[in-house]
Parts: sequence; structure tokens; C-alpha cells
Amino acid sequence: MSITLLWAVDVYGRVYSVSTAGRRWVRSDDALLELKRVSAGKDRCWGIGCDHHVYLNMIPHETPIRYKEETYENQRWNPVDGFTDTLLPTDRWPWSDVTGMNPQPFDSFRLPSRSWEWEGDWYVDHSCGGEPTQSGGWEYAVDFPANFSPDKKWNSCVRRRRWIRYRRYTAQGTWAKIPSAHPGKPPLPLCDISCGGWEMSDESGRYPQLWAVSQQGQVWFRDGIHPRVPEGTDWEEVEVPKEVSQLSLGPRDLLWTALWDGNLLVRAGLSLDSPTGTSWLEVESPQKEVETLHVSVGVSVVWVITKDYKVWFRRGVNSHNPCGSGWIGIVGEMMMLDVGLNDQVWAVGEDRGLYFRIGVTPSEPSGNGWIPVSAEWGSARDTVALRDGCELSRQPAEAFQGSALNCTNSNSELGPAQPVNSTSNTPVLEASDPSVVPLGGAPVASQEINDAPATPQTLIPASDSFINSLVSDRDKSSSNQQSSVPLEEEGQFSPAQIVLSPDAFGPGAPWSNVDLEGAEAARSTLAEGPRLSDGLGLDGAQGVGEEEGPVWAWISGGGCNVDAASQVSWLSATGPLVSSWSLTPVQSSAWSNQEPREEISKKPLERSNSVWVRKGTLRWWRDWKPQRWLDVAAALEQSTKSDGGKDSIFFIYYTQYDEKKYIHIFINEITALVPVARDCHYAFAVYTGYRTRQRSPLVLAAQTEKDMNDWLSLLSDVCCECRGIATPPSRQALWSTTSKGDIFAHEPSFSLEAATHTQSCDLMFWRQVPGHMRCVEANSLGVVWGIGWDGTAWVYSGHPGRQADLEDAGGVHQQSDIRSMHVYENQRWNPMTGYTDRGLPTDRPMWSDESGLRECTKGNTQPPSPQWAWVSEWAVDHNVPGGTDKEGWQYAADFPVTFHGHKTLKDFVRRRRWTRKCQITLSGPWRPVPPIPLSDVSLMPCLAHSSMEQVPLWALSDKGDVLCRLGITPQNPAGSSWLHVGTDQPFKSIAIGGANQVWAIAKDGAVFYRGSVSPQNPAGECWYHIPSPSRQTLRQLSVGRTSVFAVDENGNLWYRQGLTPSYPQGSAWELISNNVTKVSVGPLDQVWMIADAMAGFPAEAPGAVCHRLGVGPMQPKGQRWDYGIGGGWEHISVRANSVEAPRTQQAPAAGPPSPRSLLPSRVNGAAASV
Repeated sequence: MSITLLWAVDVYGRVYSVSTAGRRWVRSDDALLELKRVSAGKDRCWGIGCDHHVYLNMIPHETPIRYKEETYENQRWNPVDGFTDTLLPTDRWPWSDVTGMNPQPFDSFRLPSRSWEWEGDWYVDHSCGGEPTQSGGWEYAVDFPANFSPDKKWNSCVRRRRWIRYRRYTAQGTWAKIPSAHPGKPPLPLCDISCGGWEMSDESGRYPQLWAVSQQGQVWFRDGIHPRVPEGTDWEEVEVPKEVSQLSLGPRDLLWTALWDGNLLVRAGLSLDSPTGTSWLEVESPQKEVETLHVSVGVSVVWVITKDYKVWFRRGVNSHNPCGSGWIGIVGEMMMLDVGLNDQVWAVGEDRGLYFRIGVTPSEPSGNGWIPVSAEWGSARDTVALRDGCELSRQPAEAFQGSALNCTNSNSELGPAQPVNSTSNTPVLEASDPSVVPLGGAPVASQEINDAPATPQTLIPASDSFINSLVSDRDKSSSNQQSSVPLEEEGQFSPAQIVLSPDAFGPGAPWSNVDLEGAEAARSTLAEGPRLSDGLGLDGAQGVGEEEGPVWAWISGGGCNVDAASQVSWLSATGPLVSSWSLTPVQSSAWSNQEPREEISKKPLERSNSVWVRKGTLRWWRDWKPQRWLDVAAALEQSTKSDGGKDSIFFIYYTQYDEKKYIHIFINEITALVPVARDCHYAFAVYTGYRTRQRSPLVLAAQTEKDMNDWLSLLSDVCCECRGIATPPSRQALWSTTSKGDIFAHEPSFSLEAATHTQSCDLMFWRQVPGHMRCVEANSLGVVWGIGWDGTAWVYSGHPGRQADLEDAGGVHQQSDIRSMHVYENQRWNPMTGYTDRGLPTDRPMWSDESGLRECTKGNTQPPSPQWAWVSEWAVDHNVPGGTDKEGWQYAADFPVTFHGHKTLKDFVRRRRWTRKCQITLSGPWRPVPPIPLSDVSLMPCLAHSSMEQVPLWALSDKGDVLCRLGITPQNPAGSSWLHVGTDQPFKSIAIGGANQVWAIAKDGAVFYRGSVSPQNPAGECWYHIPSPSRQTLRQLSVGRTSVFAVDENGNLWYRQGLTPSYPQGSAWELISNNVTKVSVGPLDQVWMIADAMAGFPAEAPGAVCHRLGVGPMQPKGQRWDYGIGGGWEHISVRANSVEAPRTQQAPAAGPPSPRSLLPSRVNGAAASV
């Protein structure tokens, strides 16, 4: 067997090779060379540098690489001078190629790169057709072009001779930079390369092919590679239907690519005549829910790694069926792999160690186990140790058994891989779901600690919880614990405490880069002397620099000629079990935080008895500059303590400047999980009290809608469980909706409206209720109504509000909502062309939103979220306030002023509104109330102990008609029929308060009070006109028990003074605040509102929940605002919250109230609704 090389790259970009006849890794001689990845073939290895250049290393050979350059000297005979280089205008060039079409003077020849040198000067070739001549190398012919011969004849009018010069390739054995096709331009930013194709023909001397992928997802083919031109000449783009992330080319005609969307593409039609193939065929990922991370192919095999680091083998692959027939799961978890010569498989494990697949033969191409690549490093007595729980010294190792026979099918659920020959008696609990990993087991007996710090000991997970370490400072009873792991809101892992394993973080985790600074710190720690973590053999406790051995990132076996029968010193299949352990931060921290090893076997673990982890990949919006989306790993970890209590933490793991960091949030601190619209992602925001005050929620995005819903459902369930919430929203719940239409409810406590020690608004926990509404109104008797964006009225059916409970709920109904999206086309008039889309520099964008502050075009305007779908095309909207002309235009003197529907001589600007409808369909506990579309609804607020035969409800139709709903009871919340209440103009807002006080606002801003409304006369008698605030137009109001608040068009909040039972219309309006969009007054006269914007936070989306503090009988206007959750909230209703603190002198009991204690202990008769 010839001596060949195995190539590998560590995380620092350093390149190493080990010979099949050697024992040690040898680093490249170029100390400044940094490569991202390599691809080896026979007698060569290609690489991509961190500078985006492509590098080539030709293996030294006895035969030099020489290339012959040639040019032809052409002459024509004339009667005066004889043969001369003065040619006819129609002749070929005096110096040309053999065809004469291209000029080739001596000075036109340049060396392709610095890797070449000239062997000598130009000289004349004195042979013709391989035979020597006596004519000085001249060949004669009658004319150009014709057949040349060395014999001169009487009619020979032209002649030529060939000049030759050789150049030699001098960069064998070194990494040579491939020259760019365009030296003046930056290099092509490539992210992956693959070398292969050398066995495409049986002809000897065939040359390999090189394919590459750019960072933009394009596929490139290197043209012109030849045995005498190893670098090739130019890049040729190959069209692909989708963006490619990685590719692999086999030794023959097999080419597979991994796509950014997680599927794979297969190139068909590869041959010698068509080296770039003819067409693409798409193959789905082995798991529908997990995307493909890496693919590698051989002669007739395909291996794939998915983003959960599972390994898959494609069966049925051959030249006639390049797509294969099915997937087979392989035991082991790897980060990347490479199929080398003889279809042998090399891999980089999730522990950053190198592995080789043993037992790969033509009859069993999937092999039967993994063994480590244990080539020596440094001195002859040291070997490169595996990372993370695997022990490799000078002792041989044995592969764990796993073949295609015991692998599961791709359609089945795959549990965690378990080795057969385990040296530990630790029990392993099977998980019911692959993403939920139960942990546990008995402590491990102490072992002898190796004196060599570079050789880690085998690490066996212990049953303990990282969460308990984090929350130990919160529990006074645990103050006597000897060790804990301190954390900040954003912290860095301590290498001596936490094992960082990609399997612990889910697929696609950003932990492919190693914490370089943490590694240096670990080496410094080891230099100080042995510690507890050294004895335990934790991965983070050992250095990853050059002194302790490389931490691998890439491997290429395309040039390593080994097979199942090869005897290689650094490949052995005997000895103890070697596996790639996967440890979560919970396990590793729990193990590292225990007492010294001598006492571990004597004292059982006490802090927890079970841990479960939910893992996955998400995208995180980094809200500091440069702001962008980052791929992160997410993990929800929950531990059960010995007393039955549970602690849960939500982790986000990310990498910044090659430094591994994380963000953690305690589940009991989460206040809301809100779906948000961000760059067409399936995104949601995680709020806590601190993040609400800072106006910076944690924004995460999932790949699919199902992934987002799964995460929201899981986190919501855990949050509700943590707070003891296991029922649907109570009758006293606060209801709110976002600008996207999502519905949220909050369970109030006594302290929410207490005069002293009031609960802070930013600590309120909002849970999502399935459904989609524009606004929701409720009262304390359990009647809840909502209105969709299309005006459809819905009534809450009273079933559980969590998605997990909806599957078996009989009251779940399909809900559909239609919403119109608007953009405005703006134009300005000029004397030459009339109205045009060329405005002044100070004008608004010619396509904008209604305010004109933000540019919105028909092309970039998207639905509120990916759950919406367009159901119409863009059309001019003629139904615009203020009216339009026949083309939909509105006119005004300038931007921004009031627009009108007819043109005057003073109108220099105009606009028109374009509209497009989108639709969403989902399920929720809501029943429609046909058939009249509504624009506003109001239920009479009352106390929880109030009793009434019917619940008064007033509403406005979408045309502005006033309606009164009859027959509403807690048992029949939908009511029976509508009663029309006459008006002389359309209305836009209506509200009913205590004692049947009905207030309304007409579309022109006029305020009215409905007199004589009672249970016996639910429609009342007549309307009384109420003067509006001076020079202000009101648009929305809310009526409580004894107070009325209203909002005008400018966002000012007004309070109606002088309301008495004898004079319910009041006397005057008093300005309270500004920056208000909606107001809600409850049965206790509590005041809540939606603020338009937060001062000092211009980047936050409009809409924040605010609570008026200091409201009481002697101070009905309140004193100040308490700002809560914000960023896109549309509506709030507190009209069902009648929970008030007991009026006793004793101090309130500590802790949150029980659900049974939410009802007031005393009924205020003044709020009676009869």
C-alpha cells in the first residue's frame, strides 16, 4: 500500500496531516496559513483560506510538473524581400497560436502565479510531426491556412515555425494561492470546496475536478484542471434552483449538495463529455423536522449529518440511481464527516475529536462502529487526547457496536445513542421524545487520577441540576451549600465547570466554533496545579491550544488510502469503549459542583432527583449594533428537587467574537410570550420584568410556524405551571390584544388595584389565549366578546385557553379573519408636468404609510405575520375618510394637512390609498355571532357578586349604527337578537358603565349620552348632546362605575368632571395626559390605557400597556402612570376586573393569593347594575 496522507484542520485554522506510515500529526510549514476547510484528492489537497482565497498543496513527486508554452512565427514570401514577417491584411498574426486566430507574441506569455518558474528561454522546435528536419524548423505551405510540410516547393508562399518554452511548477509540498481570474477584484467568497472525479474514466492520467460553493449559495466549477495545469484556469458558474450551503463530489460521477432550506440536491448527467452535469434532482432531508447540516459522498455511498448531529446513510445509491432509495440511521453523533478513498468514512465528533468508521466493506458499506484517530502529538510519549469524556493514551481502543442492522429507519423516532460496552453502571432513562432527555443515576465510584494533565479521564454524567446551582442563592435553606455557579443576565461559561456539547443544544447550534479565550484560561488554570475539575476530566478543564493537541474542526480523507484490512498505527479497534458523550450544562455543572471525589461515592446526591431538557435551534435578534439575526441554540431545563418543587430556566447559547456566551431567563420571571412580526420570520418575544422596563424583550424566531407554536406552547405551559395556573382565564381576567391580533389574558390579584403596595405593571404575567381579535371586551360575569379585523363578532366559549388543552376541547372552533393592508401613493404638482411622483427633498416618500414617516411600497409591504396569506391584489381604495375623486385621489395644500376629495386651486399635493386583503385561519374557543359586522362593543361592568337577568351589551355596526344585544346571560353569552337604536348620524365609539350609563361618540366627534336606559327599557329614550373639549375631536371613550374618560384624535386623555346620580352628563372636560391611543375604565373606576409611544425609546413599536396609579374616591383622576409591557399592543380591557383588596385593618398575607381568594370579601352596593 502506498503512503498517503490524512488531512485535518483545527479551529484556529491550522492545517495538519498524518501519514499512513507515520505516527504523528505534522503541521503545515506555513505558520501564518489559516484555512477554514480542506478537500483532499489523489496527490493533492485543496483548501479555503480565511482570506477567501483558494489554496492548493500538490504532494511532492519524483516527476516534476512541467507545462509547455508554444507560439508560431508566421511569414509570407514577396518578390523583393523574400520571406518576411510583413503579412497581408487578411493573413494571420505574425506571432500566433497554431490556428492563427489568436496573437501570441513572446511578451504576451506570463507565469500564472508565483508557483511557476521558467526553465529556460524560447527556442525553435526543429522537428515536424515528431521527425527532425534540416529546414531550421520551418514548415511551408501554399497559403494560410493549408497543410504545412518541411519541404519547400516552388509555390510555397507562406511558412511557419514553432517556438517552445517550458515552465515548471515549484510549489509542490507547500500551500500555493490560486490566482484570481480578475486580479483587480476581490476573491470569490467561497464557503466550501470538494475535489473528486478522478475515477470518472478508466483512462490513465485523468485529472480531478473541483467544485465550490460561494457564500451567496452559488455553485462553481473549476475549469482547465489538467495534470500539467494543476491549478486550473477559471471558475464557471453552474446554475442551481436553490441556494446551496455545502457540497460533496465523489471519485466518480456522484455530486450531492446541501441546501440552506435543509433538503439536498443531486447533480445528474455528470460525465467526461459533460463535466458539469445536466440537471438537478431534489432529495428530502432524512428527518422532516430537522434540516441537513452536512453531506459527503463516495463512489456509491452518501452520508449525511442533520442539524441534531445525527448520522445517516443513504442506501441504494449508484450511477444509475444517484438519488438512492432510503435513509438508515447510524449510531453516533458527529459535526462533519468525509468519505475518502475506498468509501472509508472519517468524522469530527461533537466532542471535537476525530473518528474513523471501521468495518466499511463493499458488502457492508455502512460499517459497524467508530474508533478514534489516535495519532501522536508532540513528543513520542504523548498522544492527541479526545475531548469530552473519552480517554485516549497509549492504550488501544475498542469501537462501540452500531451497524446498519441495528439502526432505525428515518421515519421512526431516534432515541439517544447508547453504547453496548459501557464501563459505567449508571442507569439511562429512555426519553419519550427525542428532544426531552431525562437524566439520572447513581454516583460514580472514585477513579485513579492520571498525572498527565493533557489526558482527560472518562466522564460519566451525574444526576444533579445546573438550575439548582443558579437558584441556590434564592433559597435561604440552601445557604450552607459549598459550591454554586454564579450567573449574570449575559455571562460566559467557565471552562472548568461546564461541558459544551452540541448535542446538548440541539441541531444547528452555533457551537461549532470553540471558545478560544476560554481555552487559554483553561490552560492557565491547569498550569496553576490540579483542581477538582482536573480530576473529573471535564472538557473545559483542559486546554485546546497547540500544547495539549488540536481541537478539530474539519477532516478530509480523500487522499488517504486505507480500507478495512489496512494496518495503520493510529487506527485500532481493541480496548475500552470509545464514544462521543453528550453532556448538557445541567449534567456537567452538577457533576463539577460536587464535593471532592473521595467523598462522592460515600455521599448521595441530594439537590435534585431528575432533570429534563428540551433542546432546539432558533434565531435570535441581537438588539445591539450591528443588529442582526444570529443562529442560536435554545434549551429549556427543568429540575425537580427533593421536596417536589421545580426550577426551570430558559437558555440561549450564542457565540460572539469566537467567545461562547449565553443568556438565561428564569421561567418564573417571564411575564409574556408574544408573537411578533420581524422580517417575515416566525418570531416571538420573551418578556421579563427587567426587559419590560428596559424595553428590550428577547426576540427569537423559529424556522417554521409549527416550531414557533411548539416553543410557545411549551414555554407557556411551564410558565403557567410555575404560577399554579391550570384553568382558563377567570371571570375577573384582564384582556388585551396586540396589533397582530393575538389575544392575551392576565389573572389579577388583590394588589393590582390596592391603594398601597400596588403590583408593578411590568411584573404582570400575560398568557396567550388562542384566537385572533382586533379588540376584546368582558365583564365580571364571565361574558367575553371580541371583534375581528373584518368586523365579525365572536363570543368566548369558556374553554381552556392553552393550546395543549384545546385538542380535546369540544368548544374549539375554526376562526377566520380578514384584514386590509394599506399603502399611500403621494404626488406633488409642478407647472411643467402637473402631478408627478417627484417631490421636494423635504417631502414624504412617494409611497408611504398614512403618517408619511415610513416608506411603504406595494412590493415591500407584507402581511402582519407569516401566518397571514394574501387573498386579493392591490386596488385603489375609494372608501377613505374625507372622500376621494373618481380615481381615488385626495387633495391638500401640502404635506401633512387635512385631505379632501375634490381639487381646488390651492391644492399642490395629493394622495390615494391602495389596499390589499390578507386572511388568517386558526382555531380557538370562540363562536361567531352573525350576521352584523361590528366596529365597537361594550359590556356593562359589574362586581362579581352582582346578579342580573340579562347583561347589557351595546355595539356599533361597521356602518355606524347603534345596536343593543338582548338575551345575554352567563349561560348564553351570545344573546338572542339585536335591537336597533335610532341615531341621526353614524357613531364610531360607544361604552356602557355602571348603572346603565351609555355614552357614545359620533363620527364627527360629537359626544352623546343615552338617557333613561334601564333593565326594563334597555334601549333608553333619547340622546343628549354633550359638548366636546375645546377645539378637540374625541374618538374613543370608556365609562366605569362613576367616571368617564375619553381620548381625542391628538392622543389626549380627558376626564369628565361633575358626574352625579342626579346629573349623569357631568359638567366639564379636564385634560389628564397625552400620548394615549385607547383607554379602559373598570368596575372599580380603575383606569388603564394603551400608550402610543414610550419616552426615551423611539425604536419600540407603538402600543404599551399603562396603569393609572392613585385612583380613588377622593382622587378619581389618579396621580401618575405605571408603564408595563409594550411594543405593538392594540387594545386592553379591565372591565371584568372587580378584584379589590379586603377592607380590613390586618396586614395582607404574604405570597400570591390562591385562585379561590380572588373574589372580593365585600360587595360595594354602589356598583349594582339593577
